[in-house]
Amino acid sequence: MPTTVAGILLAAGGGSRLGRPKALVEIGGQTLAARGADLLRAGGADPIVVVTGAAPVDLPEVTLVANPGWRTGMGSSLIAGLRALQDQPASCRAVVVALADQPLIGAEAVRRLIAAHAAGAPVAIASYGGRPRNPVLIDRAHWPELLATTTGDAGARPFLRAHPDLITAVDCTDTGRPDDIDTPEDLARAREALEQTSG
Repeated sequence: MPTTVAGILLAAGGGSRLGRPKALVEIGGQTLAARGADLLRAGGADPIVVVTGAAPVDLPEVTLVANPGWRTGMGSSLIAGLRALQDQPASCRAVVVALADQPLIGAEAVRRLIAAHAAGAPVAIASYGGRPRNPVLIDRAHWPELLATTTGDAGARPFLRAHPDLITAVDCTDTGRPDDIDTPEDLARAREALEQTSG
């Protein structure tokens, strides 16, 4: 059986500074949730789990997981996504975690993380201009510790900080931008950037 790498899209946030749930915000003719799922799929992740919370999401060909504790931060969403993958066959060897509010990240970043894992990296992090950002790939062997150490809004950071020796930084500077969409101004800038790249 060929090995696979799963994808988790964290799309549960309420978007308090944005004024609406991020998953439903549209950019480039797609919701952020749909765009994030497509990013993971185009990068080679399968299966794909989309974790929702503040707003219901309807997407084809993904596993939708509702996180009732989404207000506590992305940590609970990451845990919900990982738990949804625990029944995957052993051939599912790793997971790529992406955030719905970073729509300018390119699918090539996901492909490079998966390639780094295939080459032996247990943890691979996309970096831009030398700074580690998202997405992040984590080998299945480390999911139990990830589940045990993930809390609040820190997400995977406690696990990553505890294991710098496991991390391979993968340069993705030329594949896109890890800009967060937290405010209406962020959204306007992202839309403008997307128009420039597609135009």
